[in-house]
Amino acid sequence: MKLRYLFFLSIGGLVLFLGACSTKKDAFVNRNWHALNTRYNVLYNGGLAFEEGRETLNNSYRDNYWEILPVERMQVSEEIRLDSEDNNPNFLLAEEKATKAIQKHSMEVGGQERNPQTDEAFLLLGKARYFDQRYIPALEAFNYVLKKYEKSNKLNEARIWREKTNLRLGYDELALKNLNTLFKYDVLTDQDYADARAVAAQAYINLQALDTAVQQMKIAAAYTRKTEEQGRYYFIIGQLFNRLEYPDSADMAFDKVIDLNRKIPRVYLVNAQLQKIGNIEITPENRDEVREYLTDLEKNRENRPFLDKIYRSLAVYYHKIEAEGAALDYYNKSLRVSQGEPYLNTLNYTDLAEYYFDQNNYKSAGAYYDSVLMNVPENSRTFRSVSKKRENLDDVIAYEAVVRYSDSVLNLTAMTPVERGIYFQTYIDSLKVEAEAEELKKEQQTRTGLQSFSESQGGQENQGKFYFYNVTSLGYGKNEFRQRWGDRELEDNWRWSTKSRILSEVTADENAVAEGGEKTLLDSEKFSLDYYLDQVPEDPAVIDSLQKERNFANYQLGLIYKEKFKELMLAAARLEAVLDSDPEERLILPSKYNLYKIYEEEGSPLQEPMKFDIIENHPESRYAAILTNPEAALTSQQNTQEVRYAELFTAFKAQEYLEVITGTEEAIEQFTGEPIVPKLELLKANAIGRLQGFNQFREALNYIALNYPNTPEGKKAQVLVAEQIPKLESSDFSKVTTAEGTSNWKVVFPFSRTQHDKALALKKRLDKSIKDLMYDYTVSRDIYDLQTEFIVVHGFPSQSYAHGYVELLKNNKNYMISNENFVILSDNYKVVQVHKNLADYRNQLQTPKSQ
Repeated sequence: MKLRYLFFLSIGGLVLFLGACSTKKDAFVNRNWHALNTRYNVLYNGGLAFEEGRETLNNSYRDNYWEILPVERMQVSEEIRLDSEDNNPNFLLAEEKATKAIQKHSMEVGGQERNPQTDEAFLLLGKARYFDQRYIPALEAFNYVLKKYEKSNKLNEARIWREKTNLRLGYDELALKNLNTLFKYDVLTDQDYADARAVAAQAYINLQALDTAVQQMKIAAAYTRKTEEQGRYYFIIGQLFNRLEYPDSADMAFDKVIDLNRKIPRVYLVNAQLQKIGNIEITPENRDEVREYLTDLEKNRENRPFLDKIYRSLAVYYHKIEAEGAALDYYNKSLRVSQGEPYLNTLNYTDLAEYYFDQNNYKSAGAYYDSVLMNVPENSRTFRSVSKKRENLDDVIAYEAVVRYSDSVLNLTAMTPVERGIYFQTYIDSLKVEAEAEELKKEQQTRTGLQSFSESQGGQENQGKFYFYNVTSLGYGKNEFRQRWGDRELEDNWRWSTKSRILSEVTADENAVAEGGEKTLLDSEKFSLDYYLDQVPEDPAVIDSLQKERNFANYQLGLIYKEKFKELMLAAARLEAVLDSDPEERLILPSKYNLYKIYEEEGSPLQEPMKFDIIENHPESRYAAILTNPEAALTSQQNTQEVRYAELFTAFKAQEYLEVITGTEEAIEQFTGEPIVPKLELLKANAIGRLQGFNQFREALNYIALNYPNTPEGKKAQVLVAEQIPKLESSDFSKVTTAEGTSNWKVVFPFSRTQHDKALALKKRLDKSIKDLMYDYTVSRDIYDLQTEFIVVHGFPSQSYAHGYVELLKNNKNYMISNENFVILSDNYKVVQVHKNLADYRNQLQTPKSQ
């Protein structure tokens, strides 16, 4: 009987279970079965995955406390995602659970949802997609809740999440419109009200309405029940007041963050304290108090994770009070303990670069600007700005090096022989002191290391052993050997002094290669007075060249400081140095005019005397014309430059290369210091290449690349030197001489430049022959050099065709052309024109001549 009752009971339970599983019946058991299963099984696991994913996002996200913090801590990529590839697995799991709850437990009966947990499933689905940055699918889920579940208690939450999604999609105005409707017509819980106001604040921040954003953030901070959010909101309020330039109000907000103390993450507390310090104007009265406050923050063990920011604040403090040594020390400390924050590194490297730039240490400044570029995105405005500064520094570094070297050598040449001897002997003595100190340091380190080893357990075990088995004695002996003999190869006659000398020279040469050509001095040179005295130039031509290089470098530095860095005092110092150093005539007038413009901008009393000097001593110059009638002169000057360049370019196209070279030289002299000069230099270089050949062309391009590196023409010259010049360097001729089918051969008729009229007459006859015979050839006049020009017939498919044409011209009674000529492959003609080695070509190939 018991078994029968148990059987029927089981059957009834099974029927009840199967009936409860149905999603089509609106029964009490069905509703509660699916509601409980949804809430405590599927959604519970989905909620756990969602919270774990959100925690992972919070832990991985790094706030930038030098910019206004976003209301929500979330790392956002630039792209809008539409699928689920490479997304957070926790959010994918949460989405999967929400989808499962919807698909298996939704009870839509009679057009109404009877499972009260389905709206929460859709809400979880939207949240998971939102944090996976798939905003459009997330928006669909939130909108579905709002349209389908009008009586749900999750409607307000869904509205808030929908507006958060609209913000992520860039619809700030739409989000504000919907939120204002929500505030007006709905009753919200405190937390929902705080969340909605925070979303509205973010929208106003995005729209740069910062004063309105402050009001929204204050409401959000007052209503939120989460202390971490409260601390973040007050911190953002402080940042907004700082951006609005209300430091007192900002400090009040930061004080509220500080008052929360251990109730919030310490990162907000520390950064609030540092923001307050940043708002203080350092005065002699409060400087000690500020330093003590920062020092206390530095010494607090709980602040160790934030030492990079604290060290930077100390660096900025010391920089403000002009304690530059301490400031540099703390900048470097901040960089050493940096937690991999690119923005903080950028700030530190930028401050260091600007400090060294102000100290005229441009090489160090350039290195720090390079570090800045490594910490900012390539497509950012900061990257472009710093890149421009860095490029300008290349010129400054190069010219400053020229000035330093020239000044040092010229100072030596100005000394008497006795003074030079004293100078170099003092230098040698200092080198000897340094060498002795280094040697003593190495010996002390060696003895200290050996003593430490001898007192250790291993050293004690070696006591009393034969020399070669005693590690302490053996180590000391090896060290003494190296100090006395250096590193010697294991070979016969190792003690010969020549071995030491040869090895030293080889090492020195290797070092020279490794260091870009700077040869390492041997001891015999390093401590030799005669060696240094021999390096001082005595040739007047060399000294004069150094003076010219220094003056030109100072002039270029003056222009760079004036035009690119706006460092007018530095520019004035350089240009004044030019005028004080007996410069070339071409540098005097532009230096005076640029000094006049600097004095004018600075309001210096030297302005009028310089103006008078230019007008009085250079009355016919264009600068004098500019000063006497500025508007007309400037317009005329611009037109004159453009017209002159156009004339020279037309001459270049007409192959009047000598005229172009002399004309550009005159124009460069006339327009020194103007933007047109690099264009003239490049035109001149091309004319030189066409007329004089490869070596002169390469030299002219190198000059442009060196002296105008930041102009378009200078950059083009650099590309040509790096990429095209190596391709033109070979002067070898192709060995092809008789191969049929080799395209593009030429027939060349050489003429002396004094026979120009005869050359043009021949060109006319050749044009007629090609037209009469209906050949597909072309004829050109090409300049070879100052003495020779060519009339060239182009386009023969083979050498035999070219020779056949020559024979036809010679024997046909209508033409009877027997001028001297030769046949040449197109590639070889290019070599001849580039290297001007026609004689070599004729000698090598022994090209037959037609009589």
